[in-house]
Amino acid sequence: MKAKWIGRVAASVIVLAMIVTLGSCTAQAQAWAKAKLDKSPRHREWVTISYDHRKVQAFIVYPEVSHKAPVVLVVHEIFGLSDWARSMADDLAAQGYIAIVPDLLSGAGPHGGGSSDFPDVDSTIKAVFQLDPRQIMADLNATADYALRQPSANGKLAVAGFCWGGGKAFEFATLRRHLNAAFVFYGEPPVKEAMPAITAPVYGFYAQDDARISSTVPATTAAMKAAGKLYRPVIYPGAGHGFMRAGEAPDASPANKKARDAGWARLLRLLHTM
Repeated sequence: MKAKWIGRVAASVIVLAMIVTLGSCTAQAQAWAKAKLDKSPRHREWVTISYDHRKVQAFIVYPEVSHKAPVVLVVHEIFGLSDWARSMADDLAAQGYIAIVPDLLSGAGPHGGGSSDFPDVDSTIKAVFQLDPRQIMADLNATADYALRQPSANGKLAVAGFCWGGGKAFEFATLRRHLNAAFVFYGEPPVKEAMPAITAPVYGFYAQDDARISSTVPATTAAMKAAGKLYRPVIYPGAGHGFMRAGEAPDASPANKKARDAGWARLLRLLHTM
């Protein structure tokens, strides 16, 4: 009994430490990401997207270009619509894309709010896991439709998701027709039965020190090949889960920074070929 009790206490301590670490990392990310976003010269705004009986808040950034531009739908991490997710949208707009990121926690926060209304990281993560999967896909579809209706959009659409959002981006590719590309950053794959419905190339970005996710790559590669779909994964040496965010942070490890730089260059190169 004593051994079991000690085991439970140890497990609780580990879980608490993980939550504290996640909270610290995310809070730190917000400070530098927000400062970076505040300096952006690009037009950005919050929009309300209404469909059926639901309203979704989304953040959209427009590029400074003289021609119509492709749309990149960004799917946020498990931490909700953070300042880093918004800064990623701004970075994409700086490269000539209309970037839009919906708050998939719209209406799920305290008093009907969204991501910014949750008191801490733990409650945000819990709320994300409680989202209806069908609602998530409906929100993404409505957000994509909204962006594509903008006069400055040229009709091309890509999706890029990170962490939890990477898995949702992969799932979105199984449902969305006329999708030009899907970029999955350290996200889980959909069930293999859904893969034959994919019409767009899927590009994976994975971390070597992230076995929970990177261990799925061989089976995903085999399943996508069997379904006759284009799937090109890259595993970045020494990087950890979340390297696109962690690699930008002021205290980024060399491996995460290198993976982030390489992943960003690859993303832009592939977007350019759409």
